[in-house]
Amino acid sequence: MNMRTIQQLPYEHDELFKGEISHRIPYHRMYGKPYCLPALTLYQETELAELQAASEAVHSIYRKVQQFVQRYMPDEYLVERLGIHPGLLRAARMEAAPDGITRQDWIVSEAGIKCIENNTDTPTGIPEVAYLEGKLLELLRELKASGDDTAALYGPSSGMDEAIQSAMTDLIHFYSGKGLGMKVYFTCYDWHIEDQTNTKYIMRLCEQAGFEVAYAPLEELEIIPNEGLYHRGEQIHILYRLYPLEYLIEDREDDTGLEVGQALMDMVADGKIGLINPPQHIITQSKGFTATIWSLYERNEQTPEFCGFRLFDDRELEIIRTYLLPTYFEPSLFIQTGEPYVAKGIWGREGKGTHLIEHIKTEVEMADADAALTPEQEEAAHIAAYYEAQPKIYQQLWPMQSAEVQTEEGLYRGYVLTGVFVIGGRFAGILPRIGEKVTGDMAYYCAAAIPAASPNPPANNYISRT
Repeated sequence: MNMRTIQQLPYEHDELFKGEISHRIPYHRMYGKPYCLPALTLYQETELAELQAASEAVHSIYRKVQQFVQRYMPDEYLVERLGIHPGLLRAARMEAAPDGITRQDWIVSEAGIKCIENNTDTPTGIPEVAYLEGKLLELLRELKASGDDTAALYGPSSGMDEAIQSAMTDLIHFYSGKGLGMKVYFTCYDWHIEDQTNTKYIMRLCEQAGFEVAYAPLEELEIIPNEGLYHRGEQIHILYRLYPLEYLIEDREDDTGLEVGQALMDMVADGKIGLINPPQHIITQSKGFTATIWSLYERNEQTPEFCGFRLFDDRELEIIRTYLLPTYFEPSLFIQTGEPYVAKGIWGREGKGTHLIEHIKTEVEMADADAALTPEQEEAAHIAAYYEAQPKIYQQLWPMQSAEVQTEEGLYRGYVLTGVFVIGGRFAGILPRIGEKVTGDMAYYCAAAIPAASPNPPANNYISRT
């Protein structure tokens, strides 16, 4: 299989990631090593065009099945199959007409492109794609102007800021129409620099769009049950939160034991607080949702008996068949056929709780349980145990494309995972990461770029594609 082409930029890491870039992306180093690389991941225009169309089509499938689940599936299914906490059910069934910010993860290879999962609750990677990609290409153009013989490149994510502003505007107006005003509070853990940077990036875009905004760290929020959510005495009616709902619902006050997460979600369900992303995104965030789509796909001819209509038309069936993978709630089919598969915890994040079964009884990414652990390893083991205890789904293993990229530690050979932002239902940008076969939080960000096939490449602008 051909490797993905990587174009190195003529900079050392610290030469490039300083000044404004370092200020805008302060986590360009994470876990003691570079996260952002002075390099570009090259995609062809034909690949970009297919990713644009496919990601929007898959998003439409997600939305359609989400509404089907909300309207037709019993609470027991949401709890037992999707793993949704019972305290989230009322909010999860609320149907918000506008959509929010999502990031699909795709494998792009010679075998074809496949969407392997969707991050719909709290996707990150936004400043890298919306800002850093364009900045790196700007520096490359300056080199070219000074005589560097570099092929013309353009970025696939140039319209992402506008996409975020448009989607946030739709959501704010939606909540305003329900009597929740126009001011938006933005929250995350203040100590988490990556989350804080992502949160404030979106907040600044909303401010530029003319909305009143405020940053309110999670540590400073106060909940009075049945009354309201407050920050420094000011009541919050619209809240952007970069904090997973499956964590939030478990939150309790240390001193009183008050179930503050449940109190907040009750106020959301009662229409007193508007959440961004909307709470319905917890349904699609569950990896059990991918198994639900495949189950409904395989049983499409039976849906009229259940709900009175055929869920998917022929075009939608073709989209599922082409771009999604067989995914089930148990692995027996793969075991019977000997076909490689992936086991994923339904709330797994950054590769945690994910195992590749490339040969039956041989799992990749499994640790030696008898090894002595350092305190840091013990903490990692505790986190791993949280994800391992979750119910799992089982998905056909799709071959990833490899790539070689220069790092401070030398040449690194890994595998490319292509994140695709779909914002407000439309393609908005690409987040390439190069890591192990299970893409984790140690993967490198290597910005996307497209070689221009013509002297005047298409302006991949969100607004122009409406």
